[in-house]
Amino acid sequence: MKQLRAVLALPFGRRALAALLYGLIAFPLALVGFVLTLVGLLVGGVLSITTLGLWLIAVTVRGALALGRLQRALARRLLGLEIEDAQRRTGSGILGWRRALLADRGGWRAVACALATPFTAVFGLVTVVIGYVYGVLLTLHPLLRNWNYDTRRAPDGTEHRVSLEFFGFQVDSWPRWLIPVTLGLLLLATASWLLRHALAPHRALLTALLGPDAADRRIRTLEETRAQAVEDAAATLRRIERDLHDGTQARLVGLAMHLTMIKELIGTGATPQHILTVVDTAQGNATQAIADLRHLVKGIHPPVLDQGLDTALATLAADSALPVEVRADIADRPSPAVESIAYFCAAELLANAAKHSAASAAAVTVTARDGLLRLTVRDDGRGGAVIGAGSGLTGLRTRARTVDGTLTCDSPPGGPTVVTVELPC
Repeated sequence: MKQLRAVLALPFGRRALAALLYGLIAFPLALVGFVLTLVGLLVGGVLSITTLGLWLIAVTVRGALALGRLQRALARRLLGLEIEDAQRRTGSGILGWRRALLADRGGWRAVACALATPFTAVFGLVTVVIGYVYGVLLTLHPLLRNWNYDTRRAPDGTEHRVSLEFFGFQVDSWPRWLIPVTLGLLLLATASWLLRHALAPHRALLTALLGPDAADRRIRTLEETRAQAVEDAAATLRRIERDLHDGTQARLVGLAMHLTMIKELIGTGATPQHILTVVDTAQGNATQAIADLRHLVKGIHPPVLDQGLDTALATLAADSALPVEVRADIADRPSPAVESIAYFCAAELLANAAKHSAASAAAVTVTARDGLLRLTVRDDGRGGAVIGAGSGLTGLRTRARTVDGTLTCDSPPGGPTVVTVELPC
């Protein structure tokens, strides 16, 4: 029973049936959109010498945008294809609305999509007919054979019925029925695979024309990274203020109080032992304040980075709770900002490996050549790290994106975990 379900799940599973429904809907919808868009553009172009023509073209662009939204919704629901909405121009007033539509680059890309989708959606419809319709008909041929006969007239004038033929052989008996049945089962078994590949050009066209283009993606990325950089800077300033207020400031206040006490004790003629006790306490506060300041400065910009990223990573590995092997090949020294990002990424990844992955060893590899710095941190822990699952990787990716960098994580269950950070030098 389970094997039968597995076989039926290939052409008749939920995802396969959703793709089948999309293959049936996509071409008629694209054909209607093609006709309406083409007619609107042609009539609007003819009437463009008048104001009515411009209004008609603007309405056509607006209709193409609505059709694009419908196509994106169908692709998301039935194919699981997520397409971001492209940025659109906006205008105030009815004349501003028309001007925005006529100058909207995303709107004209939607028009191009409406004119091109019938030529890609037709592949899906043809595949549905071949894979599913003919697959079912051929599979059920023994049951439907009474409807598959043709009437032919013999040379002697008599009429007789001829059944389905394959390469000149009539399929009218039990052994020969295996031919259409086998072919039908083969078509049904491969129908979902064929349909998925037949819709690949259509999916690519929708993604290219209905989603944001390279310029829009770049603008959106810059806006996001700028906002994230501002938030990160504000959070850093709040952390510095909190650390100074709660730690260093309190110790310096205590140091000032103890110095005042020492002055008063000397003035009142206290015993040297009593004075030395207060001096030791003040000295401890001063030492701890210096340590807090060093830790605070290290969190902003580690001084060891002034000696180079390779030296900073070696120092970081020496202070790590895990045995860490560092391999560095830095031909071109990156900018200080890139070095700082790489250092903090390595520090965070090694801390994660020590705290969460139960790793016994780690390795850090950094190379800087041809204008690209690549940092790889590998540990032999239990794996399962996912970006966005609260592992801190999301923050590191955000920090890398501020300089147009990338962060990828390969962490299968059972390990190893390999995180790669690529930054432009």
